[in-house]
Amino acid sequence: MKTGPLPTFDRSHGFSLLELLVAMAVMALSLTLLYQVDAGVLRGLGDQTLQQRANVLAQSLLDARDAVPADGWHEQGHDAGFDWQVDSTPLSLPPGLPESAPRLHQVRLAIRWAGRLGPKALELNTVLPQALPEPGGKAP
Repeated sequence: MKTGPLPTFDRSHGFSLLELLVAMAVMALSLTLLYQVDAGVLRGLGDQTLQQRANVLAQSLLDARDAVPADGWHEQGHDAGFDWQVDSTPLSLPPGLPESAPRLHQVRLAIRWAGRLGPKALELNTVLPQALPEPGGKAP
């Protein structure tokens, strides 16, 4: 039986246990940060979706009427988690226009909902004409 030198191990062909632990800690930290960024994006997307839904509700409420009654538009309600309120105020006629001229109303539409970080609100202001009287009815 022939005996020779014992095989030697070359330390340049692998990782030590300490190096593996450090690499796993760095990987865990970076995955945690990526998860937090992703969760933040999803939360922001949820807030933006609620804002878009409030805009659609506001537009549908305004599209429901072509004109405001002579006594104004005062209405409120609750739809799909949104509280809304509509109020109108008649605008005064500019000087020089006859009293028989069509009147305009300033319409204020407020929508409120519960957001992730507290209550949110959307407020729109627009101008709509006053409804014409029924044929044979009294002019405003």
